[in-house]
Amino acid sequence: MFPVIGLVVLLVMVFGGFALTGGALGPVMEAIPHEMLIIGGAALGSLIIGNSGKELKAMGGGLMKVLKGPKYKKQDYLDTIFLVSKLMKMLRTEGPIALEPHVEDPKSSAIFTEYPRLLADHALISLIADTLRLVVVSSGTLDVHAVEDVMDNTIKTHHHEVQGPQTTLQTLADALPALGIVAAVLGVVKTMGSIDKPPSVLGALIGSALVGTFMGVLLAYGIVAPLATRLQQIIDADAAIYHTVKQIIIASLHGHPQPLVIEAARSGIAHNNQPGFAEVFDGLRGR
Repeated sequence: MFPVIGLVVLLVMVFGGFALTGGALGPVMEAIPHEMLIIGGAALGSLIIGNSGKELKAMGGGLMKVLKGPKYKKQDYLDTIFLVSKLMKMLRTEGPIALEPHVEDPKSSAIFTEYPRLLADHALISLIADTLRLVVVSSGTLDVHAVEDVMDNTIKTHHHEVQGPQTTLQTLADALPALGIVAAVLGVVKTMGSIDKPPSVLGALIGSALVGTFMGVLLAYGIVAPLATRLQQIIDADAAIYHTVKQIIIASLHGHPQPLVIEAARSGIAHNNQPGFAEVFDGLRGR
């Protein structure tokens, strides 16, 4: 919702301000379709040249993320803490053999299926199941720091993958001013072909050419770059849940008492999504 509101404010302030200061919107509006055909076509072509179909599809998904906002809410963090804590408790009290069927087939696990929203998140469930599978096959003899290194690499790889659309958008934002200049230069070339025309005609042609530079800069710094910035914020916010999983598993493998495990889980969660200590503690005690 906020991106849409921001776009409306941007357009009203830019074009409304131009009109209020005495500018004629007619020539600008007449030039925009032609200039956008050049700038938009060049931008689309550069995206196709520089990206695979998978990356282009991911960029579309990234734009949807901007409209929807962060994926994970407070309840998701609570459920994640409860899910991973329950698995670690089973490992501690019943041993690796009891835990094995749960991590080998999460979709058939009575523990995982208690949290259908999390179970639908393939990346999150893979992080939990794959890490605990290592612990299971090693019968709990793995060095905790080695497990932590594996989790760090997994999280880093996932973060790099989901950051692809943001990088694509930022690259596009960086290119748009130059593409606007391309449109403007073509407009100047067109103007030079009509150099024998009266000043009123030349003025209109030059003005139309300048709209290309204007649109390139406006699209870059007013729309695409802010979209890239917002997408980065969302990616960073959603990454916190993976660190929550890591903190619970590592703190539990170290044998830390439950209060410390809870604080380790809560410490990396933003305040707007961070559950209270009592809320987590009481929830775990009832499970």
